Amino acid sequence: MKKFIKLTTVLFLALFVSVVFLAAGSKEKAAPEKEAEEVQAVKIEKPAPGYHKPEVSTRMIDTSKYKKPAPWTIGFSNASLSNSWRVSFVAHLRYGIEELKKQGLVKNYYETNANDDPVKQIADIEDLVTKDVDLLIVSAATAEALTPAVEKVMDQGIPVITVDRNISSDKYVTFVEASSTEMGKLQAQWLAAELQGKGNVVCLPGLAGATPAEDRLAAAKKVFSQFPGIKILDVQYTSWSPVEGKRIMQTLIQKYPQIDGVWADSGLQGSGAAEAFMDAGMEVPPITGEDFNRFLKMWKKNNLTAVGVTFSVRMGYEAVQIAKKVLQGEEVPHHDVVPNLVITEENLDQYVRMDLPDDYWAESMPEVAEMLFGK
Repeated sequence: MKKFIKLTTVLFLALFVSVVFLAAGSKEKAAPEKEAEEVQAVKIEKPAPGYHKPEVSTRMIDTSKYKKPAPWTIGFSNASLSNSWRVSFVAHLRYGIEELKKQGLVKNYYETNANDDPVKQIADIEDLVTKDVDLLIVSAATAEALTPAVEKVMDQGIPVITVDRNISSDKYVTFVEASSTEMGKLQAQWLAAELQGKGNVVCLPGLAGATPAEDRLAAAKKVFSQFPGIKILDVQYTSWSPVEGKRIMQTLIQKYPQIDGVWADSGLQGSGAAEAFMDAGMEVPPITGEDFNRFLKMWKKNNLTAVGVTFSVRMGYEAVQIAKKVLQGEEVPHHDVVPNLVITEENLDQYVRMDLPDDYWAESMPEVAEMLFGK
C-alpha cells in the first residue's frame, strides 16, 4: 500500500511539472506573436507619389450681396516676402490680377507687405480699406493678431478671401490653401514608414504662430504619436529659412548623438538641415521637405533618402479666381483646397530642374516661372 501511495505521488508530481513547463512554453511562444501583433498595429504605408486632396467641408457661400459691376478695385494684404516661396506665391497672385486687368475686370490693385509684423499688417489693412477696395485678399502674419482686423472688414460689407495663412475665426468668405494638415500628415507618414516605426526624430516647423506651421506640426505629432518607438527629441521653429535651418540643425547635431530622421515642414529649412549634416561629414538621415528646387537638387545630387510634399504656390493664382467669382456674385466654397503633390524618388526627375535657380518651385505655373527666371 505504501508503495502504491509513493508511486501515485511521484506520478502526480511528474504530471504537475509537465503542466508547468507546457504553460511556460506556451507563454514563450505567445510572446513573439504578441510582439508581431503590436508591430502590425502601427504598420503604415508610405504615401504614393502624385496628388493628394483631403476631404474638407463642402460648405458653399452665397456671394450675391457682394456682386459689383466691373472694373473692380482689389487689395492684397501680404504677411511678407521673407522667402522664395512667398515671392513665387505673390508672383502667381499678381499674374492672376494682370489677367483680370487685360479682361477689363480690374482697374486698381493695391498690395502691401507687412514684413511678418502683425501690427504693421493691421495698419496695412486699415489703409487698404480707405482706398475703397471692392474685395480684400489677406495672407495673415499670425492668426490670432489678424482675426479682429479681418472681422472688422467683413462687418463693413467688404468680402475677404484669406489665402495661405488663415485667421482664427471663420468670418471670411473663402480660405484658399493647400492643406497644411494633409501636408504635415503625409510627411510624417513617410518618415514613420521609412524608420519602420522607431527612431529619434527632430521636428523643424516654419514660423511660430503662422497657421501653416502650426497645422503641419500638429498633424505630424498626431502621426508620430501612433508609434511608441518614435521619439521626438526636439522641436525648433526655423522661420522657413535655409540659414536658420542649417544653424539650428548644427546645434541639434551637437546636442543629440543619434538623430534617425528629420521632419522639416518645408524644403526651405529642410535644405539647410541637410547641408548641416553634409558639412559635418555625416550621412543625411531620412528627411522631409517640399518642392523647393534647392532641396530637390540636393536630394538628386547627393542621393538622399527624402520626400517632398507641396504647399502649392499656385494658390496665389487660385485666390484671384475666387475673387473674380465673388465679385460676380457666384457661389464659392468656404474652404478651397489646392491638392498636395507628393514627390518621391519615383517621380523626382519630373520635378527637379537642375537648369533653374535654387529659388524655383516645382509647382509653379510655366508662365510665372518664365516671368521670374526667363525660362
